[in-house]
Amino acid sequence: MRKKTFAMAALLAAATLTLSACGSGADSDKPVTVVSEDTGQQAATVLDKPFEKPDLVLTDTQGKKYDLREQTAGKPTLIYFGYTHCPDVCPLTMNNIAVAKKQLSQAEQDKLRVVFVSTDPERDTPAALGKWLKGIDSQIVGLTGEFDTIQAGARTLGISIDPPTKDKNGEIVSTHGTQVVAFSPKSDAGYVLYGEDATVDDYTKDLPKLIKGENP
Repeated sequence: MRKKTFAMAALLAAATLTLSACGSGADSDKPVTVVSEDTGQQAATVLDKPFEKPDLVLTDTQGKKYDLREQTAGKPTLIYFGYTHCPDVCPLTMNNIAVAKKQLSQAEQDKLRVVFVSTDPERDTPAALGKWLKGIDSQIVGLTGEFDTIQAGARTLGISIDPPTKDKNGEIVSTHGTQVVAFSPKSDAGYVLYGEDATVDDYTKDLPKLIKGENP
């Protein structure tokens, strides 16, 4: 494997050039990390310097406080930032993970935590978020809260989020990075990134390893 240093904001931009409603905005704070780049077709990017899990306390789909670090401590965890009105990449990403998750044994499914954090919290109320996720996988944890809190938490993972705005057609869109970050149950650190091109097969192949805290 070759090692390269990437500005994470640049990774976000590369991942989202073709999106209309989901993308990455410019951010003055551009954290830099070193990644191990596989020259093959591997979907996963393994970070040589893992991310610390965001210190986020938000509201779940039941309207209860959810402390991300506390609730997912020692659990293999996938985190994605998106919104329920997204027309493309958000539902595709979550469905890909949900389908792959169903291929796991029940014991493995019980260990895995999949967390969807809203980038459009004004419309993504706990009830709306719960209804949307129920159509994908009722075990996915949906979180919402103050936009500034969510934006700051995403930034610690190198994920850029802009406040929702209206496009030329008057539709509200949320511009955000499209990475899925995988956290190890051994260290609670975010050590693997997946872009929007990751497929069901990619997640199906990698999830058993991620659950053990191994490199995909």
